[in-house]
Amino acid sequence: MPPVSPELISPRSARVAAARRLAKRNFRGRDRLFLAEGPQAVREAAAHREGGQATLVELFATVEAAERYAGIVGEARDAGARVHLASEDVIADISTTVTPQGLVGVCRFLDTPFEEILAARPKLVAVLAHVRDPGNAGTVLRCADAAGAEAVVLTDASVDLYNPKAVRASVGSLFHLPVAVGVPVEQAIERLRDAGVRILAADGAGDRDLDEELDKGAMGGPTAWVFGNEAWGLPEETRALADAVVRVPIHGKAESLNLATAAAVCLYASARAQRARGGCRGVTRS
Repeated sequence: MPPVSPELISPRSARVAAARRLAKRNFRGRDRLFLAEGPQAVREAAAHREGGQATLVELFATVEAAERYAGIVGEARDAGARVHLASEDVIADISTTVTPQGLVGVCRFLDTPFEEILAARPKLVAVLAHVRDPGNAGTVLRCADAAGAEAVVLTDASVDLYNPKAVRASVGSLFHLPVAVGVPVEQAIERLRDAGVRILAADGAGDRDLDEELDKGAMGGPTAWVFGNEAWGLPEETRALADAVVRVPIHGKAESLNLATAAAVCLYASARAQRARGGCRGVTRS
């Protein structure tokens, strides 16, 4: 396996320059590489493989971080990644965070073709339509992972999956479940419906109440939740494509919920209903 470099890598190294430019979307797309920062993301990247190929290809670590996270550095080396010791200035130069944690990984793109997601017959999917804030996109991805969703779809009108802020906000969940990118929202909804998935649009002005849908037992089947823009929600033409437009009830005085919170509520509602008796993941009880 490639050894840890015996000396600190030079700030003028071509490898440092190549990693630094991955902060920009056009270079990420050209190289099909992105940055994963911090111990959690690097650990998940080192463990992830796609088609037998390791996702983590390179790791930059300060001397202190290499000692503190020796296990993660070892996992990166075992995965075949080239590990470089770097000064704090080099890490700060590569990193997109204000306070870097001393580990920055270079990873291969890992998005999944939409056709593969459909072929797997998913029971719970989050569709991000017109979601522009990378922090929200990453947080919704994390919520989908926690709720047991089988996939996330980012439409062509949504933020770049590999934006460093989105990667950080996913807290490693990016490496846990299939994510399709660049799918037109109309195509995503049509193809998911053809695969037997009910399409629910989450919107504060929806004519269906989430609690009432749960009480009616209408949430136990395969479901895709469509989430819209942080500021203006879902456009009318997208809501019209859904089987139902559902609102999360506000029982207190809050004006609304932010996107990530609403997504968590909706996804967990479906997860619970699907695991109840009669749901699509229900367990037969003796």
